[in-house]
Amino acid sequence: MAIQFNFVSSMLILVLLSISSVEGQGGGGGGVINVVAKFGAKADEKTDLSKPLLDAWKEACASTSPSKIVIPKGIYFLSTATLDGPCKAPIELQVQGAVKAPVDPGAFKEPKWIAFNRIENFKLSGGGVFDGQGTTAYKREGCKGHDYCGSLPINLRFDFLTNAMIQDITTKDSKQFQANVLGCKNITFEHFTVSAPDESPNTDGIHIGRSDGVNVLNSEIKTGDDCVSIGDGSKILVINGVTCGPGHGISIGSLRLFKNEEPVDGVTVKNCTMTNTSNGVRIKTWPGAEPGTCSNIHFEDITVTNVSSPIIIDQNYCPWNKCKIKEESKVKLSNISFKNIHGTSARPEAVKIICSATLPCENVELADIEITHSGPTEPAVSQCSNVKPKVSGKQNPAACSAPIPAKPTPTA
Repeated sequence: MAIQFNFVSSMLILVLLSISSVEGQGGGGGGVINVVAKFGAKADEKTDLSKPLLDAWKEACASTSPSKIVIPKGIYFLSTATLDGPCKAPIELQVQGAVKAPVDPGAFKEPKWIAFNRIENFKLSGGGVFDGQGTTAYKREGCKGHDYCGSLPINLRFDFLTNAMIQDITTKDSKQFQANVLGCKNITFEHFTVSAPDESPNTDGIHIGRSDGVNVLNSEIKTGDDCVSIGDGSKILVINGVTCGPGHGISIGSLRLFKNEEPVDGVTVKNCTMTNTSNGVRIKTWPGAEPGTCSNIHFEDITVTNVSSPIIIDQNYCPWNKCKIKEESKVKLSNISFKNIHGTSARPEAVKIICSATLPCENVELADIEITHSGPTEPAVSQCSNVKPKVSGKQNPAACSAPIPAKPTPTA
């Protein structure tokens, strides 16, 4: 895993060096493109930024020299924008100001606000803010009842990017996912900030699917759903130094609800902190759904504070009772470790590993677990089903020492 991470980091450094050299370049286009100075963008919160931004992107994308597009400080209104590649040279989009979306969810014809599509050697930076203005959407009829708002726009979509860096950017109050990563290769989020209220439904901080070589580093995520959610086809992921809360923790899944989902392989979550979240580190699969695999998953050096379910494998995940709850999950889980996880649990069930009876979990490890119940009465407990974990180091609560109740506490 370390070799892969170092290789990806080296590639990104080379890309960023080439992008940072754009100022003062001459022939072949390129250089710095200021959307206000060159294309007349206005930071008045009402004039649409869409055309100036797309015009700047068209020029940068056609350049044979590296380019930097700058959105200066100020507050801008943007209806929607899709920035398409492939482009001829590296591009950096430096957002220094705040960009606001339409408040009305009905203003969107597609479930996206800003999309970056099929670009190689790309950087998004500048310390700016993408404000989805999603408060109205959180109250929209049909969302609150079942916690699913699939037709609403995602703040930031990163689709089929290769060698990308998202650095020093904030996304807030998206109407759906804050950021969605699909089909990407070698993309890093660093000092990425997500801000949304606890009651915002389906607003995953970063959702990752069918991507290879994704790094989420030193970032702060506060939202109403998973801080990071990892979907099918995700390979070689590193999540390091993330603080999460409020939210639903860092989750793999839910997996295998749909046909043709791809395996998940090689995920490391390390040096992360969860505070007042409904879950800590979690793997969730649907019962009675499609077959699949999830392997080589490692959670290490995790601090939990008042987390409802700090350690959880849930192969009976059924949040809306729309599944074959009496059937076993067909997802095979193997080579999974939970190491040096400590702190407090808001519920007595600090450790809950519920595996499939048809395909029991294999090679699960619990090492140095120290979690106490923050409630006034019951001690923390550890529950296991269809798994025989390898146990080492301190175990508080004692590993797999408590029975599984007839009706386990459901998870969000």
